[in-house]
Amino acid sequence: MYRYDRHDHAIVQARVAQFRDQSARHQRGELSDDEFRPLRLQNGLYIQRHAPMLRVAIPYGMLSSTQMRRLAHITRTYDRGYGHFTTRQNLQINWPTLESAPDILAELAEVEMHAIQTSGNCIRNITTDHFAGMAADEIADPRPWAEILRQWSTFHPEFAYLPRKFKIAVSGTKQDRAAILVHDIGLQLVINESGETGFTVFVGGGLGRTPLIGKKIRDFLPWQHLLTYCEAILRVYNRLGRRDNLYKARIKILVKALGSEEFGRQVENEWAHLKDSPTTLTEAEVTRVATQFSAPDYAALPTMDAAHNSKLAEDKAFARWVQRNVHTHRIAGYTAVTLSLKTPGLPPGDATDAQMDAVADLADTYSFGEIRVSHEQNLVLADVRQSDLYALWQAARVIRMASPTIGLLTDMIVCPGGDFCSLANAKSLPIAAAIQARFDELDYLHDIGDLSLNISGCMNSCGHHHLAGIGILGVDKNGAEWYQITIGGRQGIAAHIGDVIGKSFAAQDVPDVIEKLIATYIAERLEAEPFADTVQRIGLQPFRDRAYSKSTHKAELEAESV
Repeated sequence: MYRYDRHDHAIVQARVAQFRDQSARHQRGELSDDEFRPLRLQNGLYIQRHAPMLRVAIPYGMLSSTQMRRLAHITRTYDRGYGHFTTRQNLQINWPTLESAPDILAELAEVEMHAIQTSGNCIRNITTDHFAGMAADEIADPRPWAEILRQWSTFHPEFAYLPRKFKIAVSGTKQDRAAILVHDIGLQLVINESGETGFTVFVGGGLGRTPLIGKKIRDFLPWQHLLTYCEAILRVYNRLGRRDNLYKARIKILVKALGSEEFGRQVENEWAHLKDSPTTLTEAEVTRVATQFSAPDYAALPTMDAAHNSKLAEDKAFARWVQRNVHTHRIAGYTAVTLSLKTPGLPPGDATDAQMDAVADLADTYSFGEIRVSHEQNLVLADVRQSDLYALWQAARVIRMASPTIGLLTDMIVCPGGDFCSLANAKSLPIAAAIQARFDELDYLHDIGDLSLNISGCMNSCGHHHLAGIGILGVDKNGAEWYQITIGGRQGIAAHIGDVIGKSFAAQDVPDVIEKLIATYIAERLEAEPFADTVQRIGLQPFRDRAYSKSTHKAELEAESV
């Protein structure tokens, strides 16, 4: 965990006091709604369809058990007893009052948390891999670099009013789990042939109404120049990014318009003035930040635990959960465990206050008091002894967070949609619930295998539907809610935008359509072939033909696929 120093405490407490004064002035009528709007947005406070929404920052997705308990308390005291974990490793609470926001921020500050720059046209929360620091395939730990970027970007006066919001992600593994190719800046940690650490730099990625994969503009950036090079990118964007059209204001539109080669050339020209400026990183500065992270006190454990192996053989349900929810750790005898927030009957990504309290207890008991938030809207205990897995699994079942479905169809990424968001064209949560209900047989889900399904309620693509094997987008059709389907998307280092299969579908037809697409995949796939690979190999037409056919009976579809 990163531990605040005195500067962090002073900055966050000053911001709480400042916003409390701004809120009081607004309530007294001294600040109009228009004057107050940019002030509340830079403190993560939105006005949604039914009520305000507060977005709490969880930098690089890391929480302590103390912080999780405080979030539980806040949702219980100021909201309706639950919160929504997002794809950008934040927490959203959907029912606070405007008047309570300063008190919430003050409570967050007491446990080294805040909502600074979780909204507005500024640099947002820096995200990274939820297995950072323990992943067996890690090149280098990305968290100190993410923290350096956070400290540099917070309250940066030059980037407080960008043409549009700006998102940065850092990956420390060869297999990207931070979705760096769909961020404004994506940073891939690499080590060159001389053994030096640096970054491959991607720019111009993003989803929304114009989904684009980021373009590489530098193969190797020495770590010393991380901040100066990012500053050069932001200066070019700040100078040339469009401010006349909200829909064309993101850096991805500028990169596409100029071409990545020309954009990169302009960045290099700008960087020439910044390269050896005071922002150039030193070993002392990197060490200062890195030492603020507390390291787990790992024990020397055997690689395999005999009792664990016995439980795997005896209990099929436990073995299935281990197969899907338990992940390899770089330290012998330890594992990482994903606690599923895709409980049937609850919106994906939501956790109740009771669940948050229980997860905090599990973290204290089994994982050094630390919790991670994943890009896929689940929670992770990153340092669990193999010998503790059976006990942890039993405890997770009690709080309904042990669904053995990580990576399967029902492990969906879903935005809040029209139930909450004022921008949404359609509801997302009822569609997710209908799909969960249709695909409730674990054996069938495991037979299908790895398959991502994401849902967005509008073109802003908060549900990352473009990157899913099957993506669902809510659209407005003459005042009614309809759903457009894309297939063949994938995330990671080979990220690909899915293709629309055709005309949109009515809400009641969506589960049938998903069933048809899956039946086509099962019938056409090669052995162990991922969904996106099948789509790429055979094309859209077989999926399109089946999706728009009249057959809907699941047993019939399964029989045809045999």
